[in-house]
Amino acid sequence: MALLDEGPQDATAERFVLDARDGTSVDAIHARPDGQAEAGLVVHPDVGGLRPLFDEHCRRLATHGFAVACTEPFARFPREVREASDISVRMSHMKDMHDELQLGDLAQAAEFLVETDGVQRVSIIGFCMGGMYTLKAAATGTFVRAVPFYGMIRVPDDWRGPGHRDPLATAADVCPTLAIFGGKDPWTPPDDVEALRFAWLHRDDCEIVVYPDADHGFVHAPERPAHRPDDARDAWQRTLAFLRR
Repeated sequence: MALLDEGPQDATAERFVLDARDGTSVDAIHARPDGQAEAGLVVHPDVGGLRPLFDEHCRRLATHGFAVACTEPFARFPREVREASDISVRMSHMKDMHDELQLGDLAQAAEFLVETDGVQRVSIIGFCMGGMYTLKAAATGTFVRAVPFYGMIRVPDDWRGPGHRDPLATAADVCPTLAIFGGKDPWTPPDDVEALRFAWLHRDDCEIVVYPDADHGFVHAPERPAHRPDDARDAWQRTLAFLRR
């Protein structure tokens, strides 16, 4: 098991409701260190959304000095979608997601951290589907740094809808970004990774790290068969170092 190692500070995490710009009440997690946070960090979960795993991720990130906010990506969908135990129910609604709303919630979470915790800079990380939105959010001008973990570089065919754009379309305009992939991940095929690498050809502040033997989701969810503790530990260490530059 390789969740992020505990940092040097005590920290707490609690649930709250974020008031989105369109009036939606968005369930969210807020974590903070006991002392003054050194920076803010927005976390976009995977397609499974908020659950105890992300309460713990947020708390552990806060032990490293970050004020953290994590929002529920399916806040605008019916309760039976949000609470479905079968993850395929959520995935079947991905085509109905809208970039404007998702990215707006992430920007609102960043504003919450600035206002509540007094941080001056906010970065973003995300996992799987959340990695895809992290790559999109990195091009909005809201965040100072971004770390998408195995985020889709092009929207999968089954998820395509009128509210989506490909992350690759704005990849050249991202803030400094560290993109982490698995070499055996079918959601981020080698051609897509190479396309992203080409988009960043002249960006020395952006980096791609590929773990050759890793499949999708190998870092953040220790219960998955794809989890690779050594690679996960290395990816977390790279992430913390990158966010602190």
